[in-house]
Amino acid sequence: MALLLSCQSMGKSYSHRPLFTDITLGISDGERLGLIGPNGSGKSTLLRILAGDERPDSGQVSRRRDLRMVYLPQEESFQAGQSITDVLDATLATLPLEDYERSARKAMVLENVGFTNAELRVETLSGGWRKRLALAQALVQQPNLLLLDEPTNHLDLEGVLWLEDLLKRADFAFVLVSHDRYFLENVTNRVIELDRSYPEGYLSVNGSYSDFLTKREEFMAAQASKQNALEHQVKREVEWLRRGPQARTTKADYRIQAAHKLIGELSDVRGRNTTERTAAIDFTGTDRKTKELLVARDVSKTLGGRTLFQHLNITLTPGSRLGLLGANGSGKTTLLRLLTGELKPDAGTIRRADDLRIVYFDQNRETLDKSVSLRMALCPSGDTVRFQGGSMHVAAWARRFLFSTDRMDMPVGALSGGEQARILIANLMLHPCDILILDEPTNDLDIPTMTVLEESLNEFPGALVLVTHDRYLLDAISDELLALDGNGVGAYFADYSQWERTERDRQAAAAAPAHKAEPKPLPKPAAPALRRLSTAEMRELNDMEAVITVAEAEVDAKQSVFTDPAIAADHRKLQAATDMFHAAQAHVARLYARWEELEARRAATK
Repeated sequence: MALLLSCQSMGKSYSHRPLFTDITLGISDGERLGLIGPNGSGKSTLLRILAGDERPDSGQVSRRRDLRMVYLPQEESFQAGQSITDVLDATLATLPLEDYERSARKAMVLENVGFTNAELRVETLSGGWRKRLALAQALVQQPNLLLLDEPTNHLDLEGVLWLEDLLKRADFAFVLVSHDRYFLENVTNRVIELDRSYPEGYLSVNGSYSDFLTKREEFMAAQASKQNALEHQVKREVEWLRRGPQARTTKADYRIQAAHKLIGELSDVRGRNTTERTAAIDFTGTDRKTKELLVARDVSKTLGGRTLFQHLNITLTPGSRLGLLGANGSGKTTLLRLLTGELKPDAGTIRRADDLRIVYFDQNRETLDKSVSLRMALCPSGDTVRFQGGSMHVAAWARRFLFSTDRMDMPVGALSGGEQARILIANLMLHPCDILILDEPTNDLDIPTMTVLEESLNEFPGALVLVTHDRYLLDAISDELLALDGNGVGAYFADYSQWERTERDRQAAAAAPAHKAEPKPLPKPAAPALRRLSTAEMRELNDMEAVITVAEAEVDAKQSVFTDPAIAADHRKLQAATDMFHAAQAHVARLYARWEELEARRAATK
């Protein structure tokens, strides 16, 4: 494969803190590279360096001369008042293309991305559709290398699946930063983790995300074994060194130097084995013994003249885990507000246990005051936090969530999205509850923090209601899923895989033409004067049954492609498949008409 980009011995530091020191890697045509690592490890910085928006402190980046590279940052930026067409036209105007080429590219991208009204203004778009517009802006440039920083942020599950399908069919190389483990598993063929746990500051593994996890486990086990072996060696050498100068005079100087080198090597390995820190998340339940915490019966809700759901039944008991699925606007957040009592149902009843305690994580983070300091956000009164019956100084509480003490006076608004999410989680942990409701808690969290969150949620003794587009977390936590379609229907599923199979079948059925009915026979021409069959016509009649069998098999084959998600998701491919299906049906109808004609003539002229 042709090399598109390479970097040699590249390093970058911020405020005397090294992000990475010696990265050497290449990106080739056809590469589908996933870039992971804890928050603050330098993933976004590395992308900006590869894109040329930032310079490394050391090393260099080499790019192929004809490289067409496009970089999509985490936050897209569009000028107010622009329409979708304006955004794409402005991008196309920078490319050396003829007018008809610009028009064709724009039409193709709008179709692939899913925009049906290109005159909508950007300020009217939701976060998910703004993300799609940013992707359209990139795709219209036809890059051969695309750099994507958290591309699934703000996308609902439908949007994530759409992007996943797009990248699986992509004819360009890409590097993406993501914390979505299923997404990484399904679209990448190489994974790189930035982490100071590795001697070179990163680990690169060819293969899927699951392949990477296997190799990382092997590496960490080997590094732990190395530490153990070094500890035994150093122990022997230290005992030798402690024998004093008299013993040393009979020993070679090189052994003394080797002993100090071993001690330094052990220090490095120990440091790498202990660098990984994760937030200490532990949600507290009330240990309530009530069998039914919340029971909703025949609940319905209409907003803006649209019925979101109706005749919905939900029972939450201690230990129950309910996951909610649905596109943006399908009513997930509305349902959560009904469960908390913030909204009332239009029909049906919601019965809550006496003195029920509900804790709610709001995806919009509206409860977080961005103007206060980190110290104030973590501990609004005094310097002591009360947690699980004990007390803890706010500085120790902050360290539990990976905040250093020198940042305590920073305003919350200056912190990253992941750091703000950790503040909200810290605040929720201070309130024992019976029901924990989490609306997109994983936004901006890194994989290590999500792993700890998953463990804490599994141990939580109360009921849990979880909305997330992270399919891995949804599968790992939920014991049942409730999917809302936004048009009044709510259906239960055992797990994500069952929902996905059902959804793919539904989409294929909706996209396929109504081909179950028998094809209409073609109108027969006026019957000519009957004549005996010629030798060729007799041979044609004898072979007709076999010919029809082959033609009907062709119809079945053309029909089966409608279940292919790649066909159903691509308008042009779907139209071509539909045309071929209709043509195969018409061919069978003509064969049957010819067979009837030949049989009739043979019978009449016997």
